[in-house]
Amino acid sequence: MNVQRAQEIASSPIMANVLCDGLPIYIQHVNEQSETARIYALNKPEEEREVPLYTLTERDQTLE
Repeated sequence: MNVQRAQEIASSPIMANVLCDGLPIYIQHVNEQSETARIYALNKPEEEREVPLYTLTERDQTLE
C-alpha cells in the first residue's frame, strides 16, 4: 500500500477493509518518512504494532 492511500484510510471516518498478514486491521497512524503504519488487529485492539506499508493490502469490499 502506498503512503497516500494509507493516510487516506487512516483519516477517513469510513472503515476500510485492510489486511496485514491476512488479518483485518485498523490503521491508527501513518509515518510518511519511514513508510510504516501503526496498526492493530480488529480482534486484538490492545496489541498495537508498527509495520511497513508494503505489508498492508486493501480488499475491494464490492467483491464480498
